[in-house]
Order: sequence, then C-alpha cells, then structure tokens
Amino acid sequence: MTDDTNRTNDRSRERSVPSGRVSRFASFGRLASGVAGGMVAEGARRLAKGEGISARDLVLTPGNVQRMTDRLSHLRGAAMKMGQMISMDSGDFLPKELADILATLRDQANFMPAKQLDTVLRAEWGPDWRKQFKWFNPRPIAAASIGQVHKALTRDGQELAIKVQYPGIAESIDSDVDNVMTLLKVAGFAPPELEIDALLAEAKKQLHEEADYRREGAQMEMYREKLKDIPGFVVPTLHKELTRDRILAMSFEPGVSIEELENEPDERRDEAMEQLMRLVARELFDFGVMQTDPNFANFRYRRETGEIVLLDFGACRDVDPDVSNGYRKMLIAGLKGNAEEVLNATIESGFMMPIVAEKYPERVNRMIEIVINEMREDKPFDFGDRAFIPLLRDEGMAIAQDKDTWAFPPIETLFVQRKVSGTALLGARLKAQVNVRRMTEEVLGSTKPLPAKAA
Repeated sequence: MTDDTNRTNDRSRERSVPSGRVSRFASFGRLASGVAGGMVAEGARRLAKGEGISARDLVLTPGNVQRMTDRLSHLRGAAMKMGQMISMDSGDFLPKELADILATLRDQANFMPAKQLDTVLRAEWGPDWRKQFKWFNPRPIAAASIGQVHKALTRDGQELAIKVQYPGIAESIDSDVDNVMTLLKVAGFAPPELEIDALLAEAKKQLHEEADYRREGAQMEMYREKLKDIPGFVVPTLHKELTRDRILAMSFEPGVSIEELENEPDERRDEAMEQLMRLVARELFDFGVMQTDPNFANFRYRRETGEIVLLDFGACRDVDPDVSNGYRKMLIAGLKGNAEEVLNATIESGFMMPIVAEKYPERVNRMIEIVINEMREDKPFDFGDRAFIPLLRDEGMAIAQDKDTWAFPPIETLFVQRKVSGTALLGARLKAQVNVRRMTEEVLGSTKPLPAKAA
C-alpha cells in the first residue's frame, strides 16, 4: 500500500455498493436491458447497411462495453472479481474488446461514501469505534473488488492498513457468479459445449474464502513465518484485536506499485522478477501452499531496499501434491529436452486430454518443441520478447476448433497455472530477463517431491 491516494480521490468513483440481493439483481437486470437495447440498435444499423451480424459483434459495441465496465465496477464483489480473474488468466487469447473491458476492471474500482463506510464500521467495531484511533482516513488508499483499504493510526502509535469489506458482498457471491456467467454466455464467450459447473462451484468456493478476513489474516501470518528467513520480501503484521470477519487490520507497509519497476534500471527489474519467480517455485515445490491471485496490485516495491511487499492472501490455497509433482516431471523432462516425456507428463497431469495428442500429434509436437527450446537455453529469458506466444496460440487455436478436444484441466491445475501465467505476464510488462533454466534447476535440486495426499 502506498501514500499515493490520487486514484481514490476522484469523487466520481464514490458510489454506494448495492448490498441487498434484490438491489444487486436489479443492477444486473438494468445491465442486461441496456446491453439488449444496444444490441437491437446496432443490429438495425448493420442490417440497414446490408452488413452481416453476429451476437458477439452486437454485444461488443462501444456503448455496451462502457455499460458492462461501469455496471460491474459499481457492483464490485464477485461480479468484478470474476472479471479480474478472467483477465489475468487470458493472456493473449481473449478477443481484444473483452480484454479491454476486463483490463479496465483490474484498474478501476469505485469506493463507498463515508456514510456507508461508517455504517459498516459501526456494525463491526461498535458505535464508538473512532476512540480506538488517533486518526482514521475516511478516504481509501486502495479500492478493489471485495473491499477497500484505509490508513489509520492507533492510540498507541501503530500505523495500520485497514481493509473493509463492502456490505452484502459475501451474501451475493453465488448469485453474482451465476449472473456474470449468463452475460458471458450471451456474448458467446462461454461456449455451451463446455461443462463449467465444477469450475463455477470452485470459483464460488474461493470467493467465499476470500471474503473471510479472519481466514486471510491466518494465511498472512503463515506467509510471514514461511518467508522470515528468505530475504527480499515483506509481509504485513496482523493486528488481531481489530480484525473481524469483514475487517482485516494489518501493519501499513509503504511501497510503490510493482509496475513502477518499469522505470528502474534493467538490473533492478531483473532482480525483482527473479525474486517473484523463485517465490512461485517455492510455493509450488516447497511450501505446499500458494497465493493464487497474481493481480499486480497485490505487490508493492521498495526502491530503497529492493524489497517486494506482498499483499492480499485471501486466494491462498493448498497445492495438490499431484499438481506439484506433475509440474516437476514436466520441467525435468523439458530441461533434458525429452519431448516424449514432456508429453506423457502433460497428459498425466491433466494439462492435455489424450485425444488432443492422438488427433493432432504434429501440432502438439511443435508446441512442445517451442516450449523446450525456450526453457533449455542457459541464458536470460527475455519476458518482453513474446514472439513465441503467437506460434503457440496459432497451434492451440487450430486444435480448439475441434469441439471433441474441449475440456477444462483439473481445477487445482487451473489455480496454479493462473499464478504461473500471471507472474509471466508481469515479467512481460516489466520486460525483465531471468535465466529461467538455471533458476529452475536450483529450485528443483533443493526440493523434494511433495508427499502424496492420504487416501
């Protein structure tokens, strides 16, 4: 968290959170009606010009894009969180129009007016809550999908960051997820051929966990313990007395946005990226637990020390040993340059359906060859050079045209891959260079396979 409050001082972003189920449902209804009206108008315009039309083209008009962005930002909660999650996972694969909507949701969040904030704090801390502080800044220093963060100073001189959950968010998670998926289906971004019930159930489960701030506080304490002997990272200290189910109180840890590293010398950017990659590797192969939300806002950077401040532990989850050991097999095979072993490990781990390799062996082999060639070079890997991404995308998209190959990987694999992919996207943003091969060999050599889960 940082003292830079410019992004939350814009009064145009001060909007009450619809907290009741009826009011949130009505907001989705207004969004659907507005989108439908925009579709009708755009369809009529195109027909009048003799142009062809598709559902996706009708949905993604400039007016509808603005409607969806504004409404999801207003609703916050699971509706906005899902947009952020999808945008981090998508990489280069989403249509540009949808990617733009979701990227806006990553960077834009409204915040509660002071009156609504006071109502929440009274409910959690009691009517005399102000007596616990020398000062409490009612203007948030950060606003996100589930809550907003305020800076405060306690009577005994502790400078704190106080995360306050928006009212009604926890109760609306299930319906919000269902409503967002309905919108995505209407827009043609969630093909009906895919069985997504299991994925939606897991998304709801994780969002409920993220809305439990006592659980997040415990996860934060666990990370402080695991990282206490690893230099380069800062984890806030939990303030247990002020923490509630929907209020998380912690030490205020200054820092600038991790994206500010773009303005630092190459050496600094490369060092920071290697730190983050080593952390992901330790989570996957050593800790047995991973913070699975790679949103850039969850990291801060300290120019003076080069340290990285870690924030937001709501998305922490245990790493499935089968997933960890599957990654280990794939990486070991890749470092050896054994394409056959890579393919076998990929299928065994659930990353690829066997039918894909059976029907498209040449495309699959080309994709594996691209990845092996990138990871085996004993030199800094340039995250900013993404020339190989279009090659993988072209092969993958060609396979994806075949509906027989459509299937979600195991849920636990998806969450780990989300963190790995999101970290790589940050590396691309920073144009960092890291010797991935050497780092991978060091981490694999210093860790052992995770023990299998008890039957």
